[in-house]
Amino acid sequence: MENSSLFIILQRMRVPFLVIVITYTIAITGLILIEGLDSNGKPYHMSIFDAFYFITYTATTIGFGETPYDFTYSQRMWVTFSIYLTVLGWFYAIGSLVSLLQDKLFLQEIQKSKFKRQIGDLKEKFIIILGYNQITKEIINKAIEQGTRTVVIEKDKKRINELLLESFTPTVPVLNCDNYSIKVLESAGIKKSNCKAIVSLFEDDNMNLRIALTSRLLNKHVKIAAKSTTTNQTENLKDLDVEIIANPFSIISSEINIALSAPNIFRLEKWLYGLDTLVAKLPVFPKGKYIICGYGRLGRKIYEKLNVNDIELDLVELDINKAQSYSDEEISHVNFGNADDKQMLLNVGVKEASAIIAATNDDTTNLSILATAKKLNPSIKTIVRENEMEDFSIFKNADIDHIFLPSKILINKTTNALIRPLSDKFIRLMLKKDEKWASKLVKNLITVIDESPIVFELSIDEDQSPEVYKHLKNNQTLNLEFLFRSLHNKEQSNNVVPLLLKRKEEYTLLPQNSLELEIEDKILIACDKYAKSDIEYICQNIYEFHYALTGKEKETIFKRN
Repeated sequence: MENSSLFIILQRMRVPFLVIVITYTIAITGLILIEGLDSNGKPYHMSIFDAFYFITYTATTIGFGETPYDFTYSQRMWVTFSIYLTVLGWFYAIGSLVSLLQDKLFLQEIQKSKFKRQIGDLKEKFIIILGYNQITKEIINKAIEQGTRTVVIEKDKKRINELLLESFTPTVPVLNCDNYSIKVLESAGIKKSNCKAIVSLFEDDNMNLRIALTSRLLNKHVKIAAKSTTTNQTENLKDLDVEIIANPFSIISSEINIALSAPNIFRLEKWLYGLDTLVAKLPVFPKGKYIICGYGRLGRKIYEKLNVNDIELDLVELDINKAQSYSDEEISHVNFGNADDKQMLLNVGVKEASAIIAATNDDTTNLSILATAKKLNPSIKTIVRENEMEDFSIFKNADIDHIFLPSKILINKTTNALIRPLSDKFIRLMLKKDEKWASKLVKNLITVIDESPIVFELSIDEDQSPEVYKHLKNNQTLNLEFLFRSLHNKEQSNNVVPLLLKRKEEYTLLPQNSLELEIEDKILIACDKYAKSDIEYICQNIYEFHYALTGKEKETIFKRN
């Protein structure tokens, strides 16, 4: 049935309604049949209306008095019986109604109906987020900052209450459900044309894969962001054409590799994610011997990257049961034991090591490992995996050289790919470049703009840049440099560095200013706030566009009625 809540009301209140109807019928029938006396002492029978009117205010305990004439003793005896009969009927009906209003299934259906109305009213572009936690909370905030609505599906009622207490503006529609079935995803609006993406970042890789498969079947155009923690899972998601695959362990290991081989690429990445400026101090990853404590999914990835850089490595694993999943080669270079044990660290050469990485999934263990290592070798560089994303971090005051937070990495990777797809593409292309290329770009950005440029994406289309669109539509030409002209002086350019141009399915890194624009071009631009304002005015305001084009003010024409 389309309206399940109405069906539940009709089903659950059917018997109480029949009880009231039957009690009223009995009481009214008795009053009609029992003979009374009018004001002249003549016999009379009450009409149906008078009997119904009297029973109505009597059964509801209002009690206006006897009508239309004083009752005989026979009538009063019947009324006495009717009072108890109808009041008991009302008590039963009210009790049933109160029970219904507390029924979990009914309340859930009411929430579903409200949720469906909210989804039906959504006209802006939105993304569906599965599960509410610290990670998805940050994704919601970043989406709101960029003007993108979000819809949440969550199993845990407690977490839904936490979401509601956040009072997001605009409101975030939320649905409480027991699973993430096809029906639930359809209710969340996955088939709507303005649904741009679905986010599934569960720890369960199989659940993420199932949701990706279901989403692709329901809407082949929707963008999917899914978490992966293994190479096999990543390959499965790629087979489904999942656009955004977030593997925090691969990202962390890649960052260590980049920091070792191309620190300026690492600098650009942190700037694009909004974590640091272009002149921020980067973590130092020294050459020399490294000790990795925790040879799980993250430890394996870090080992692979450091091995590529010909770095001497010693591995420590706390859980000897994991040895069953290791190959013979892995067992040969893994030491089993308590990594915070002094003797164990001495045995693996902590005093000669340049750096130690605590990569277990327990924050207390990681902190203990690094504290012990620091006592044995005060000059050792400490790198840690922080698992819990809390407002207060115990690691911040622990004098640790570098902290990797998988949760933050998931947030940055996912939101950047969902909300700023060109920025995400630029990062992926940039990672293929070398240190020389990155160093030159960092220097150019700082010289032309400043140490913390703004990054935004511009589309040459009727919505975002109508004036440029109309000009190109008339077969006239404009080059990229035109967008960068200052509205204070047409002969000068604003502080702008174009980072990426997307034309159809081709991408151009650092496009030349002389490049001619085409309709449907998408451009990633780095600039300061004044340049961003001028670019928006040129693209959207006919007068500013005319000035940038001709250097003259466009005359305003007023029409008289």
